[in-house]
Amino acid sequence: MATVQALGIFILFAVCVALMMLRKLPTILALPIMAVGIAIVSGMPFMSSVAEDYTIAKNVLEAGSMRMSTAIAGLLFGGWFGKILTKVGVTRTIIRKAAELAGDRPLPISLAFLVVCSVIFAAANGLGMIILVGTIIIPIMISAGVEPLVAGTVLLLSNGIGVTFSVSTLGVYIDTLGLPLETVTSYSWLCGIPLIIVAVAMLVYFISKGGKTRKAWAMPAAGDGRNSGEKNVRSIALISPLIPIILVFAVKMPLVPAIMAGIVITLILSTPKNVVQVVSSAFVEGIQETAGACALMIGIGMVLNAVMAPTVSEVLNPVISAIIPNSPIMFVLVFGLLSFLAIYRGPLNVWGLGSGIVALLAASGMNPIAAMVALRLDSNVQAVCDPTNSHNVWVSDFTKIDVNDFLKKPILWVMASTIVGLTVASFIVL
Repeated sequence: MATVQALGIFILFAVCVALMMLRKLPTILALPIMAVGIAIVSGMPFMSSVAEDYTIAKNVLEAGSMRMSTAIAGLLFGGWFGKILTKVGVTRTIIRKAAELAGDRPLPISLAFLVVCSVIFAAANGLGMIILVGTIIIPIMISAGVEPLVAGTVLLLSNGIGVTFSVSTLGVYIDTLGLPLETVTSYSWLCGIPLIIVAVAMLVYFISKGGKTRKAWAMPAAGDGRNSGEKNVRSIALISPLIPIILVFAVKMPLVPAIMAGIVITLILSTPKNVVQVVSSAFVEGIQETAGACALMIGIGMVLNAVMAPTVSEVLNPVISAIIPNSPIMFVLVFGLLSFLAIYRGPLNVWGLGSGIVALLAASGMNPIAAMVALRLDSNVQAVCDPTNSHNVWVSDFTKIDVNDFLKKPILWVMASTIVGLTVASFIVL
């Protein structure tokens, strides 16, 4: 019976993956459906008169929807902080300064934007910030002679690097694996440095190789960060995006207080007019920007509670225990060569089906730190290359290039960075 149930659960996983890849079922719906489906296949009751019983209604749906509360709070406050950075002019000023320093040379301006945009996305990310930054930097790079495909890739790479260090996204690993914040942050450099090195090497290679470029961009002058009539904020305010990162990584401050401190310091340094209006409107807009990600977190919590249920663990633990990488070589091969399974919300994507897989791996005996590092490195492939990402779709539309080209151009490079990171990690966490 257990074998049939395990087979049924894996078939359910496969069907959900296929439907998401074919864009027939959005992830926001697939996760709750999968959570309930797994629970039903395992024989879990929907409700029970016995308070101690693990049920679908109480433990999967109700408790699961609240499980990722740390991650949800981080996303909401991170969205708020990002909107404030935008409204007071910090984001645009940083981009202008970078453009002025780099001039019109393709490689320096691409590398400059890679750096400054990574810092911006570490402070605040999401589709709204991608659009704001992208509409400024992509035309500037193209006008400097950078291929549109490479210009869009710079934006996607900087987003991947920034998310690795973003304090607003760390909560997903805290809630998923039960690891303390200090542990999660201490491995951020291990997950980020390989991607940074490969990103620089990629840009040097593609820009030096050259290709067809276009020197004009059909959009109003206001879209160019160097020509906008808005005034720059004072220079001291440009440190604002780093405040929450420093507080979390160096001072070990919890996520929400660190972001709130960043908001207060940003307002003090930039002294905007109508502070109350800026703060209140940014809060509302920040919630709107992060609503989709928060909904995903609710679904992920349901999946986690489903796969961690006694009835499900009893069915899946023997299978999962047999496939856990038990040596450094297998650790690198499994999570490195299969890192492409992080795209399309696949089984190695912690923002999709991977949330359940990684929880099962940890529950079945795998070092939770090793599982966290592996999923964070694989998430680099997803953040940069996944055609189902809203930001990849927007960049594709903005540059008039097929979204799959943004998958094919960088994927081998990013997978290489993942394998390097896993190789180093295998000597540290195993």
